[in-house]
Amino acid sequence: MNPLKGFLAGSVLARNTLWMLGGQGVRLSLQAVYFILIARALGAQQYGAFVGAVSLVALIAPFCSWGTGFILIKEVARNRNTFRQYWGAALGVTVLGGCILLCLALTVSHAIWGNSVPLKALLLVGISDAIVIRILELAVQAFTAVEALRKCAEINIVLSVTRTLAAICLCFGVRSPSAVSWAFLYLVGAVAATAYAVAAVTLALGRPSLGLRLSRAELHEGFYFAVSQASATVYNDVDKTMLVRLGGLEVTGIYGAAYRIVDVSFAPLSALVSATAARFFRHGTTGIAGSTRFARKLLPYSAAYGLLATASLFLGSSVLPAILGKGFAATALALRWLSPLVFLRSVHYFLADSLSTAGHQRRRASVQLGIVGLNVLLNLWLIPIFSWRGAAWASLASDGALVLGLFVAIVSIRRDAETSQVTGSVEGRLAS
Repeated sequence: MNPLKGFLAGSVLARNTLWMLGGQGVRLSLQAVYFILIARALGAQQYGAFVGAVSLVALIAPFCSWGTGFILIKEVARNRNTFRQYWGAALGVTVLGGCILLCLALTVSHAIWGNSVPLKALLLVGISDAIVIRILELAVQAFTAVEALRKCAEINIVLSVTRTLAAICLCFGVRSPSAVSWAFLYLVGAVAATAYAVAAVTLALGRPSLGLRLSRAELHEGFYFAVSQASATVYNDVDKTMLVRLGGLEVTGIYGAAYRIVDVSFAPLSALVSATAARFFRHGTTGIAGSTRFARKLLPYSAAYGLLATASLFLGSSVLPAILGKGFAATALALRWLSPLVFLRSVHYFLADSLSTAGHQRRRASVQLGIVGLNVLLNLWLIPIFSWRGAAWASLASDGALVLGLFVAIVSIRRDAETSQVTGSVEGRLAS
């Protein structure tokens, strides 16, 4: 029997994965369209300013929702009747947290960049990514909790459609495209998609019970979810934030374009991550043995895709200057350096989920925080010397170290669990 058929055939997981893959396929096509449109319209320098704004906001965005989306998935996957409570709490925390942290980002941006990135662009991107898109992600997580992945795919497609329409407006409706004009259209597209997402959740699952009612334990757990998400964001985006300061906007635009292609190439694996989220939490109720057993079923397929995508990006990178324009000529070389990130992510995403869904979110967060420190130090050392190449090398080293760190953490926890079982068994026999 074909092992892939044995894993997927006839199951809800198969349908969910296929829905997400289909949705991601549409998203990939649309993202490619609007990425090419905005890159050609803005040029490397203005695109670099936009990338800088997005990267800075990305550093604070995970704390805006305080991990409540993951708590929503965990609780609703185990008890559907808790939906209204956790959906409402997640919305309340996100709006409040987003407003507070956006004010903080605007305050510190001038100290980091001076006038390199327009404050208006940062404000518009901040409203979009720190508040509006966080709410859209909560809607996706709400449908993920009940394994309604078809609706998740619909929401993600709607977001890609609205952003593609925004990019078309930028190219054909704006006389002199800039980072600020694109940031405004970027926000408009986000608002339209999020309005659809919230309406879809309300119609399908019910209205939220608004409030901030979370226990101290849940806030504590949410913090570690936020730390893990923020850590991943930091070692993915801090290099671009630092490049604005240390390398300039044009270099940031070149590197940011290559990194964007890597992110898009990971989309099919994102579909599998989303499709398996609720099941991971259910397998995790039996501890680390249950979650890693489930992860071992997924890793061969994810790693195979990661290797294929890495090879495809490396071999196909030479066509980028013709597509994006002469100002992005160096993006081809940057993409070759960054292409192995798809393979490394195809492994560490499932290792990380094995920890968090088995109740070891604190251990996962600790490993990821260590990688954040490593990444920042490497960027501070390498970017001033090697520009975007230094940022690429720092990313590769950090993601490789993350795979190793998560694997060691899992082995350590499993060994401790087995030791405890043996000790308990011996003590039981002696007592009897």
